[in-house]
Amino acid sequence: MNGNVSCVLFDLDGTLVDTAPDLAYALNRTLINHGREPLPFEVIRPSVSLGGVAMVKLGFNLDETDPEFTPLRNEFLAIYRDNLSLHSSLFPGMEQVLARLEDMNASWGIVTNKPAWLTNPLMQALQLDTRTDCIVSGDTLEQRKPHPAPLLHACEVLRCMPEETLYVGDARRDIEAGTNAGMMTLVAAYGYIDTAENPQNWGADGLIDSPEEILSWVQAGGK
Repeated sequence: MNGNVSCVLFDLDGTLVDTAPDLAYALNRTLINHGREPLPFEVIRPSVSLGGVAMVKLGFNLDETDPEFTPLRNEFLAIYRDNLSLHSSLFPGMEQVLARLEDMNASWGIVTNKPAWLTNPLMQALQLDTRTDCIVSGDTLEQRKPHPAPLLHACEVLRCMPEETLYVGDARRDIEAGTNAGMMTLVAAYGYIDTAENPQNWGADGLIDSPEEILSWVQAGGK
C-alpha cells in the first residue's frame, strides 16, 4: 500500500453494486399487483439508496403510519428477495478496483443499511462473500448509518485504523457516518443521488464520477 490508506469500505446499493434494476422491478411489480401504473426507472433510481421505506412512499404516496404501509413494504421486500440478483451487478469498473485492491493486499469490506437477509444472498449470488472478510449489514449492530458504529465495527473486523480507512458511499448518511468515525470519505457521484441533493455540501473529502477514481485516492494516500 502507498500513502496512509490501508482499508477501503463500500456502501452497497448505489456504490459497490448497481441494484436499482431489481429494486425497481420489485416496486413496479408491487404497484401492478395493486392496480397501479408502474413508475419510470429514472423516477425510481434516486430513491434506491434511501431504502425500502422511501421506495414504498414513492410508489404509493403513503406515510408509514398508514395501516396499508407495512403490508405493502413487506410485499415489496418479498418480491425483491425473490429477484435480487436478476440484473444487479458491480458498477462498471468496480471489478478492476477490487482486483487491484486485492493485488495490493489492501483490506476491503462492505457496510450497508440493507438487512442481512437481503445482503447475504446478494453477496453470494455475485460471489463477493468469498472475496471480503467483512460484510456489515443494517442489522449487524443495534445502530445503523449515519451512526459511526457499523463503520468502526468493520475496522475492528478488518483490523484497520479508522484514520487509515476510506469509506465510499452515495448518500449523505454515508458521509456523516464516515466522518464521525474519523475516516476519509468519498461520494460516489455515479450512484443514486437525487437531483435535488447537493453532495458537494455533505462534507466529504472528494467526489468521484467512476469507481476507478477510488484507486487514485488510495494510491495518493487519501489526498
